[in-house]
Amino acid sequence: MRYRFLTVDVFTDRIFGGNPLAVFPDAEGLTDVQMQLVAREFNISETTFVFPPKDPAHAARLRIYTPKVELPFAGHPTVGTSYVLAALGRIPLKAPEVRIVLEENVGPVPVTIRVRDGRPVFTQLSTAQPPELGPPPPPAADLASALGLKESDILGGERAPQAVSCGLPWLIVPVASRDAIARARLHADRYQEVLGNYWSRGVYLVTFETGIPGSDVHARMYAPAIAPHEDPATGSAAASLAGYLAARETGDGTRRWRVTQGHEMGRPSLIEIEAVREGGRVAAIRVGGASVLVSEGEMEIPAV
Repeated sequence: MRYRFLTVDVFTDRIFGGNPLAVFPDAEGLTDVQMQLVAREFNISETTFVFPPKDPAHAARLRIYTPKVELPFAGHPTVGTSYVLAALGRIPLKAPEVRIVLEENVGPVPVTIRVRDGRPVFTQLSTAQPPELGPPPPPAADLASALGLKESDILGGERAPQAVSCGLPWLIVPVASRDAIARARLHADRYQEVLGNYWSRGVYLVTFETGIPGSDVHARMYAPAIAPHEDPATGSAAASLAGYLAARETGDGTRRWRVTQGHEMGRPSLIEIEAVREGGRVAAIRVGGASVLVSEGEMEIPAV
C-alpha cells in the first residue's frame, strides 16, 4: 500500500539546515515492524507516523522512530510534525497562535503554534513531565575518554555533568570552550564501557562560550544506542538542558536560552528553550523553533 510522506528541516528557517524529519501524516494500517523498517530506510534522526487521537479533544496520536528504536518522546519530531499538520490544514490556524495536544507514548504533549499571515511560523512544545534528575554520572576522566576530550575540558562545581529527563533522559556534559566542543570525537567502544548501562539515552555536550551571536549555549549530541549518527538539533536533550539550567537558578519566573547545534555538521540549528519556576521548583519546560518544508512523496510499503 502507498503512504504519503513529507520531509521537513526542523529548528531552522532555511532549507538544508536544522534536523531533517520524515512525517507520514496518514499512517493508519502500518504495523510496528513496518514503521521501524520505514525509519531504517529513511535513516535520519527520526521518522514520525500520525494516527487519529484516542481522545477526540487532541489533534493526533504520534509514534516516533529512530532507525534503531521507537522513542516515547522526542523534541524535533514533535515540533516538526506539528508544523506539518498545520501546513497541511489539519489544524485550523488563527493568529497569533493556536494550541493543540499530541498524544505520544510519554503522555499528552501540549504544543503552541504561532501563526503569521495564515501560516505556521514557530512551534513550541511543553514537555509532558517536569525535569527528573538522574543518578550521579561517571567520573569526568571516564567521560572524557569516551568523548575524545581531556579531563580538564569538562567543567565541575555548579556546571558539573548531570543527567536530566523531561521524557527522555540525557546526560548534560558542560565543557570549557567551543574548541572542546569542536574536538569531541565519539569513541564507541569506550562509550559503551562508560555509559552503555547508564540511566541516560545519550550525551549532550554543551558550552557557554559559544562564539556565536545570539547563542547562549552551543551543543553537540551523541547517542549511539538510539541513533546511528550525530544529531544536528536535539529537542529532547535541549529540554533536559533547560531543566539542568533552571535547577541552578533562584527565584520564580520564566528563564529563556537560545541553543545552537549542528554547526560542526554543516547543518546550523537554533533551539529556543524556556523554563518556568514557581514556588521554588521547575514547573514547566518548553522547547520551540521554526521548521521548513523540504519535500513530499509516496512510499510503497509492503506487508511484512
